[in-house]
Amino acid sequence: MLRNVALRALIFLDSIESRISDEDGQTLAEYGLIMAVIAIAVVVSAVVAFRGAIVSSFNKAKVCLSGSC
Repeated sequence: MLRNVALRALIFLDSIESRISDEDGQTLAEYGLIMAVIAIAVVVSAVVAFRGAIVSSFNKAKVCLSGSC
């Protein structure tokens, strides 16, 4: 009887350990974070590169909205 309980406890602990050490989803999350950082870097560098054109477009829109278009 005691041996059966000990065996069940060991099996339970082994199943918990295998669930904790499972890293399949972790790798996917890491790739997702890397892609998010790359996407943010691309957007920031595009805004910096086209800053003049963006400001000019907003100024033209402001002039048109004021009625001087």
